[in-house]
Amino acid sequence: MHSAAAAPHDALAARLAAVKLLTLDVDGVLTDGRVYVDDDGRETKAFYAGDGLGIRRLQEGGVIVAFVSGSPSPSVRHRAERLGVVHVLQGTNDKLPGWRALVAQLALVPSECAHMGDDLPDLPVLQASGVAITVAHAPPLVKQAAHYVAHTPAGRGAVREVVELILAARASATAPGAASTPLPRA
Repeated sequence: MHSAAAAPHDALAARLAAVKLLTLDVDGVLTDGRVYVDDDGRETKAFYAGDGLGIRRLQEGGVIVAFVSGSPSPSVRHRAERLGVVHVLQGTNDKLPGWRALVAQLALVPSECAHMGDDLPDLPVLQASGVAITVAHAPPLVKQAAHYVAHTPAGRGAVREVVELILAARASATAPGAASTPLPRA
């Protein structure tokens, strides 16, 4: 496990440089984990604009982004549409089968995939991914499975932090002298 306190070591940088798909849990990763329910039972979520900009930058850099959420929510679909995120898996407690199907559909292998999740339902996908990423508030078992723990809070830029690391790793891997180019601190 690594945190933002130190730049990722060479093995993590290599894993990040290989990422072609970033899957993101929603509640507790793209949001701060709070769920807002109004008097009529409608659920809403608050998303951080900086994470959205990061997602767009990552997509422009050639990395596919997908949302994988256990709970179905129209707000997640709307946010995905606004960001151009085509692949949205929602409404299943077992995220792994849908994730595996998506990876196969995109003709990728797990080592080309990163998943960012914050809780126990994400654990099987984290364990199957080439890069397992979580957030500071994750339970110990999830942190133990992670290659990287974001320093920035969930719903307040944690996704952007990870996007910047992936983009830096990919740029370093293609730059002359790439083996000696360190990743910037997040």
